[in-house]
Amino acid sequence: MFFQNSKVKKRIGLGTWSWGNKLFWNYQTSNDNDLSETFNEALNRGIDLFDTADSYGTGTLNGRSESLLGKFLVDTSIAKKKRIQIATKLAPYPWRIGNKGFNKSFLNSLERLNNKLDIVQLHWSTAKYNPWQELQFLDNLCDLLDQGFNFQIGLSNIGPQRLKILIKHLSKRDKKLKSVQIQFSLLAPDLLKQNQVKKICDENNIDFFAYSPLCFGILCIDPEKDEKRDCTVLRNALFENYKKPTHELRRCLKNIAMERSVSQSQVAINWCCYQGAIPLVGMRKKSQVIDISNVFKWNLTKNEFQLLQEVSRNCLKKMPRNPFSSI
Repeated sequence: MFFQNSKVKKRIGLGTWSWGNKLFWNYQTSNDNDLSETFNEALNRGIDLFDTADSYGTGTLNGRSESLLGKFLVDTSIAKKKRIQIATKLAPYPWRIGNKGFNKSFLNSLERLNNKLDIVQLHWSTAKYNPWQELQFLDNLCDLLDQGFNFQIGLSNIGPQRLKILIKHLSKRDKKLKSVQIQFSLLAPDLLKQNQVKKICDENNIDFFAYSPLCFGILCIDPEKDEKRDCTVLRNALFENYKKPTHELRRCLKNIAMERSVSQSQVAINWCCYQGAIPLVGMRKKSQVIDISNVFKWNLTKNEFQLLQEVSRNCLKKMPRNPFSSI
């Protein structure tokens, strides 16, 4: 669902990487009731885009995120199901090669998602080590569309140069690119490059998805409190590594949040929305959905946005670059 006022047209997606991930997010099957509530609350509050992947889930739980979405869809009304958009990502593993290399993974995802699949994306770029595999992936998806399957094509972790090449490749098959998702946040590296991708998307009417808009929760940490969160060892180590160098940015977020009586999370998400991005926000609890959905109720001013831009540029440490992102 889109929310629009005189300045900003907004859409928010729910990212589901944590749904099934034990290593970084400490997922347990006992969390599933909370996740079901999260899913339903999102729909009730106008969040109807869900982003997942066939590789989301740790070990034997591989594909768990898709399976949970498929399970929750069973109990969803027909009216709500019609407005839901499910976007999955297929991993270009080395053994998935040839023009039919993704057939099995596509059908497996379709089955896990109970035949509700609207966007199929290449999870990461193979341009740095196997550029022809990307073209095979796209041709494979085009063939599936020609066979009668109904979905749209998306890309993830793609740079501006490669994006132009792949748009042209799809046009030769008389197909259009629906979406592109890249790391996009106040701490994202190479924001100039990210903005080049955004510009290409705007010029070609392609949806621009922003993943990790809250930087794994770093941007949510109160700058005035030494919070000890109930997180995994990996996530706590990340927090400790970023607390000091991001202090000024988080203080700026908090100042804006306090003036508006909103959360730091809402400010960071609205920074994405201000630029026309569709942020994919990881949420595991109903309370998180309630908070994030309030982004629809207000916008950053130009001065607030410019202040965040300045503080972001001066931030001492950025998030690491995705090694699989192409040029």
